Amino acid sequence: MELIEQQPTATGPADWFTGSVYISPICAGAAPSRLRASLVRFTPGARTHWHRHRLGQTLHIVSGIALVGTRDGRIIEARQGDTVWTPPDEEHWHGAVGDQFMAHLAMWEGDDVTWAEAVTDQQYGRTPAH
Repeated sequence: MELIEQQPTATGPADWFTGSVYISPICAGAAPSRLRASLVRFTPGARTHWHRHRLGQTLHIVSGIALVGTRDGRIIEARQGDTVWTPPDEEHWHGAVGDQFMAHLAMWEGDDVTWAEAVTDQQYGRTPAH
């Protein structure tokens, strides 16, 4: 057993996020584990860029309302306590609704994340009413 020292919170880089996002790493598993987990906090309207994970990603909403979108235009609205899974290699984005903060636990395996372009205001603007 090992107590893992808390890592400092970092600002999400502009080439991965639109708006202000804060990332608090939780764990980066040592081999043979590939588990990665972070607590990610989004300011209102902040969101990731398009990206995909080779082995998929699980998002557990801690507070607020999350939006998770896919290339086919589908957007899921998830609330505190909800969990969203994106399958391997599915391009997606996730972020906060326009008028509330949102935090989620992001969990994935390995470091195989492929980042793409920013989600446009038009793509983000197709969000459901809440």
